Amino acid sequence: MRLGLKGLTFLLLLVLLVLCSSICLCDARSGKHWRRSRATSTSMLRKGKPKSSSSHKQNGKGIQNPYQPSPSTSPVSPSRSPVHGKGGQGPTMPTPGGGSGCTVPPPPLLQPPPPPSPPAEQDTVFNVVDFGAKGDGVTDDTQAFEAAWAAACKVEASTVLIPSELEFVVGPISFSGPYCKPNILFQLDGTILAQTSARVWGSGLLQWLEFTKLTGIAIQGSGVINGRGQEWWTYSDPNDDDDDDAFRVELDKMPQIKPTALRFYGSSNVTVTGITIVNSSQCHLKFDSCQGVMVHDLTISSPENSPNTDGIHLQNSREVNIHHTNMACGDDCVSIQTGCSDINIHNVNCGPGHGISIGGLGRYNTKACVSNVTVRDVNMFKTMNGVRIKTWQGGSGLVQGIRFSNIQVSEVQTPIIIDQFYCDKTTCRNQTSAVAVSGVQYENIRGTFTIKPAHFACSDNSPCSDITLTGIQLKPVIVPQYHLYNPFCWQAFGVLYTPTVPPIACLQIGKPAGNSVLSDGDLC
Repeated sequence: MRLGLKGLTFLLLLVLLVLCSSICLCDARSGKHWRRSRATSTSMLRKGKPKSSSSHKQNGKGIQNPYQPSPSTSPVSPSRSPVHGKGGQGPTMPTPGGGSGCTVPPPPLLQPPPPPSPPAEQDTVFNVVDFGAKGDGVTDDTQAFEAAWAAACKVEASTVLIPSELEFVVGPISFSGPYCKPNILFQLDGTILAQTSARVWGSGLLQWLEFTKLTGIAIQGSGVINGRGQEWWTYSDPNDDDDDDAFRVELDKMPQIKPTALRFYGSSNVTVTGITIVNSSQCHLKFDSCQGVMVHDLTISSPENSPNTDGIHLQNSREVNIHHTNMACGDDCVSIQTGCSDINIHNVNCGPGHGISIGGLGRYNTKACVSNVTVRDVNMFKTMNGVRIKTWQGGSGLVQGIRFSNIQVSEVQTPIIIDQFYCDKTTCRNQTSAVAVSGVQYENIRGTFTIKPAHFACSDNSPCSDITLTGIQLKPVIVPQYHLYNPFCWQAFGVLYTPTVPPIACLQIGKPAGNSVLSDGDLC
């Protein structure tokens, strides 16, 4: 009888155990504990509970999706956040009464596709050496430069690198748009040498290194562009017994058309900074039909007697800023030609050279327009002219809105010039029409001169008007080869706001009779 009761009791316990297992399994399937567990887990994270050792990164590469499979199949420690998916274990669900609970797999979850892998970064630096350039100062590296540019042209914000401590011989080359990507950087740290073979130049070219129809083009670095202009400036002497030298023979073959060293055409947002340009055969740096130009911390150098070697030449360009630049050359440090407006030049050293000039304008009876030019905080040393406006007879148009301020001159031949009879020949034909000049301010121009303090030679038909002089203090320096002259004025009208040293009494106070020049609406 006792054995029967024990067996019956054991059987009842076994039935209860089976029923308990069925209830847990049903509750787990119904999702009650699963939902409660997720809410508890979120609450724990917000309250600063320890996160999983595989906490999810949120910074691009390596983002860990909590719904992606875990690489590990080992059991998860109870103190770490669960990892769901293939190969991982489900959470341990506590019973409502705090018992041991039942361990069940979570319901299947939809797994979103993994995020796309970030694209591989495209190389944006194109070193000319990698394209075959030797940089030995002898080998012609033109093709390597062309190839590097062709590759960089296809990539926005790319860099063409000319590495330091190498010398690259390059012939005439055009780095051309308009289909190039914007914001290309030409990082010049080495030296670029011009070709000296007459065969390369043919009958003559107008430029050597040219950048055309580009947006956001920049040249920067500590490198040098060497035009080797000595090959063009020097000519052999037929009476020289040593004239059969191969160098002299090659020199005789150089064409008469000499190239500009560095030219930008039809481009916008142009920057040139840091580099040095030396010994160009003609103009060193030219901007033609450009908008938004910034030139600073530049050095330009060529001998005082090198012919027509302007420092910076501007034509049909606007919004140009040139500052903190040193220029020594054989012609104008800065030449401003027709079609230029909104030009700002400041903190510039000029000398030797021909000063800073607007013009010559109106040659061959053409129309010329220049407006809104400021030249300030400039030092000039032993230049032919200081600040100058020059126009040819027979031209038309207008120069207006010009300001020359804080110009320090030292042994400058003629610091202040307006010349509407400009002629670079022995004689020029007299003509009545001229490019009008109006609204020119001269402020705080001081220092020394060697020939004449001021020269205003204006047209009878188009007198100069609205010239203002303030703080002019110029003292003569006797130089044996020069003769000193007094200030000169012809048909120049304006105002003396302060006494000048020396007195410029020849300036006519007021406006020209009728002021007929400025009433012409077709000036510009």
